[in-house]
Amino acid sequence: MSQILNDNEIKEFKKNGAIHLKGKFDIKWIEKLKEGIHKAKINPSPRFTNHTKDEKLPSYLEDFWTWNLHEEFTDFVYNSPTAKIASELLDAKKINLVMDNWFFREAGSKSKPPFHHDISYFDFEGSMCVIWIPLEPVKKQDGIAWVKGSHLWNKLFLRTRFNDGHKVDGEAGIVNGKKYEITPDILKNKKDYEFLEWDLEVGDCVYFDIRTLHGALHETTPKSDVNRFTLRMAKENSKIIYRGDWAREERAIMEANGYKNGDDLSGKMFPTLYENY
Repeated sequence: MSQILNDNEIKEFKKNGAIHLKGKFDIKWIEKLKEGIHKAKINPSPRFTNHTKDEKLPSYLEDFWTWNLHEEFTDFVYNSPTAKIASELLDAKKINLVMDNWFFREAGSKSKPPFHHDISYFDFEGSMCVIWIPLEPVKKQDGIAWVKGSHLWNKLFLRTRFNDGHKVDGEAGIVNGKKYEITPDILKNKKDYEFLEWDLEVGDCVYFDIRTLHGALHETTPKSDVNRFTLRMAKENSKIIYRGDWAREERAIMEANGYKNGDDLSGKMFPTLYENY
């Protein structure tokens, strides 16, 4: 299979921690993901949540580990270019799916994602990347911003809830042998950071390192409904490594499926999407 990315794109990803890739996904994939989210809202998983506290207000919805519940998501995970691109960015011989998420933000919703990095949210450790793919055109002021180079800080930040109020889980300090800090207040100190943000057309996406800080940088309210789909993917030799008590709910799901601390990210919950040995 021929290479999808050029060397400069791969270098940019490794240096900056995020990269905008134009037109890598045919419209058929975008429409398929939209249909999947439509179905998923009607038949959510037990992990479904509304991040908007006031149910009378426009909602900010999310669900995860739904890739095997809706055929549209399954098809995208296995048959789109997603995993091949991940393998090129991570110099990987094998790519396994870690987790999918879909997000739906109703027009008028004021709820938004906090600045965070994905690596500390769940019991996963290794070389991983994330694809963020909007299903409508998005202007940079309405999308997500990434803190340039933050994947190289060699820091772990505590999990911040997406629910309104953005509660921080746990306390700064050593947890299970690793040091965790509270995420710096990015929004109050914007001048201290360099941000990566882009206008995206349908078919565009952003890939980012799982350690890169990202969140909503601007105070904007969508005028129409917003659909987003993300996948976390891992290079070979990634593991399940228990983090803090904040990950207990997701950990219980993995343990119920036979996984334990130290296991490889592989098997039925984390299927292999790409392999080239």
